Amino acid sequence: MATIDIRRQHALTKEDARQRAEDLARGMEDKLGIRWRWEGDLIRFEAPGGAAKGTKGLVRVEASAVQVEIDLPFLLKAMKGTIESKVNEKLEAVLSKA
Repeated sequence: MATIDIRRQHALTKEDARQRAEDLARGMEDKLGIRWRWEGDLIRFEAPGGAAKGTKGLVRVEASAVQVEIDLPFLLKAMKGTIESKVNEKLEAVLSKA
């Protein structure tokens, strides 16, 4: 079961939502050192090192929603609230921009 599970509705085309999810993944790659890959309509990611080391998760892109599931390692569970808040902010910004 994911430590963080966020689902956000969107009014984008599925292709636009996929592109924005990929932009978000690229940003996390640069900032947090995560590795990610597409598997159909899922982006699977993991952090092999750095500040987010041990974090794993996925971004599921659907026709009208995007779901983010994140499994935090033990050392980051104490920061769950802060991390969840940041993910919510990023998701809102990515899915609401015109």
